[in-house]
Amino acid sequence: MRIGDAAAAAGTTPRTLRFYEQRGLLDPAPRTATGQRTYRPRDVARVRIIRQLLALGLTVADVASMAAHLHVVEGDSLPGSAVPFEPGGRADLLRQAGRVAAHRLAALDAQISRLSAFRDDLAACHAHFEALDSAAR
Repeated sequence: MRIGDAAAAAGTTPRTLRFYEQRGLLDPAPRTATGQRTYRPRDVARVRIIRQLLALGLTVADVASMAAHLHVVEGDSLPGSAVPFEPGGRADLLRQAGRVAAHRLAALDAQISRLSAFRDDLAACHAHFEALDSAAR
């Protein structure tokens, strides 16, 4: 199928498919004699997996670090929480996914800490302004 059809089937845009290809998330699509990209159903399934991973909050770089192992995910959605730890490709994917998840969790914890501190500072400023406003009345 052509890029527009593949993008529509995956729920995205042709530009996104080209971006995924450029970033190494998607293998370069074979081309017709006229230079048009062609996609298979498994490419569309991979794009759906990529979109789910990005929707979880992973970055493009995170997903790119696992891209070589994504072929072991069957179907077009992420497996449930009870994924068996099988030898071979799936084990490699799970190990890499674990590393990516640990890194992303650390980044989220740091962001939560920064936001909590910012909230405390903002609340203190707000209380100060409220006190000044009450004193002025």
